[in-house]
Amino acid sequence: MPSFLEAPVAGAYHLLTSLVATLEPLAGAYAAVIAIVLCTLAVRLSLVPLSVRAHRGLKARAELMPQLKQLTERHRDNPERLQREVAKLQTESGTSLFAGFLPTLAQLPFFWLMYTLFSRTMVAGESNQLISGNLLGAPLGVHWPILTGTPAYAVIAVLLAVVAWFSARLQLRQLDSSATTLSRRLAQLLPFGTLLTAAFVPLAAGLYLLTTTTWTVAERTILQR
Repeated sequence: MPSFLEAPVAGAYHLLTSLVATLEPLAGAYAAVIAIVLCTLAVRLSLVPLSVRAHRGLKARAELMPQLKQLTERHRDNPERLQREVAKLQTESGTSLFAGFLPTLAQLPFFWLMYTLFSRTMVAGESNQLISGNLLGAPLGVHWPILTGTPAYAVIAVLLAVVAWFSARLQLRQLDSSATTLSRRLAQLLPFGTLLTAAFVPLAAGLYLLTTTTWTVAERTILQR
């Protein structure tokens, strides 16, 4: 890993281990699990302004869809003109077609930190204490194929599937009547990508995914009211 990335990893490690030590008298072996959930909730809380902006951007995009379709039909044979007209339309409306991706992009560094912290035996020049934490008897630093004899991965997978199902319903609700069959199919399937991701990351990162996707579903439900 490049040396300039070691500083944020070490900082996150010391922050998380301090939180685990604080929680340990009350939570025991589950202190690391609770610390991960609390850190994830803190991250998502700090991203609420971005989420609100993203929701407004999605609403504005839905309102712009008829005009975008007209521009596409009118300048189908002139991609450069189409790009200029779309940019002009976005500027005039004060929105961006990519606003909905802001919360996801902002979370990537935190997901990377969680993956890194639970994938290494040595962090900040010392033995990694975090990987000794466990969930239902499974160490937080192991991947799901190694989770033999414990229900930890099954529990995470089932809960991720339930959250993905609710997420797919919300996404379908956001699509207008003119949405293509492909768009609807993608809206149904993409949320289940978290299950695939969880299969290739440490259990701690899977716990992060479960917490953050649950927050996303709850947040979207509130914002859509």
